[in-house]
Amino acid sequence: MTTATRQRILETAAQLIHRQGYNRTGIQEILQAAGVPKGSFYFYFKSKEDLGLALIEFFGAFWRQQAEAVLDDESQPPLVRLERFFAGFQEYFGQQGCAGGCPVGNLAQEMGDLSPAFGQKLCQAIDFMASRVARVLEQALRAGDLPPGSDPAALAYFIIASWQGALIRMKACKDLAPLDNFQRMVFGRLLAG
Repeated sequence: MTTATRQRILETAAQLIHRQGYNRTGIQEILQAAGVPKGSFYFYFKSKEDLGLALIEFFGAFWRQQAEAVLDDESQPPLVRLERFFAGFQEYFGQQGCAGGCPVGNLAQEMGDLSPAFGQKLCQAIDFMASRVARVLEQALRAGDLPPGSDPAALAYFIIASWQGALIRMKACKDLAPLDNFQRMVFGRLLAG
């Protein structure tokens, strides 16, 4: 057994579950799409829930990679980086036909109330997202780009919650307008000097 097999299972499961949801995706469907025998699944994962918990980490690693590529680019001012970060995801969702949404947000809606383990892992993932946004907002505050006394952590959680809400509406309406509104309200109003 190789880690490449585990990775192939995770990548296949991520695509299927992102497209059709956790409960609508079966282990056999994942294995068939990945071209992996059933025994391989149980070598790497104790259960479907164990796979789901690993997927939250997988999605978090993708988000972290995107965040580092844009948010850590200190050649740009903090708020410009933050706006570019969300605009990049908006462009991605436009290319995807306004489908999919945030996989962590999707799992939170579907599984957050049903499994304490899922709830805890999802909360950690959302906390991480907010912490990365808060780090950039702290830089903006130090640079004088936010009003004195601004609370970067509270702003970050508000921005993440607003983004998740915009993604839900985008998926339901199959329209980028909610993401346009998010960008306009957050960067044109909330964070505008």
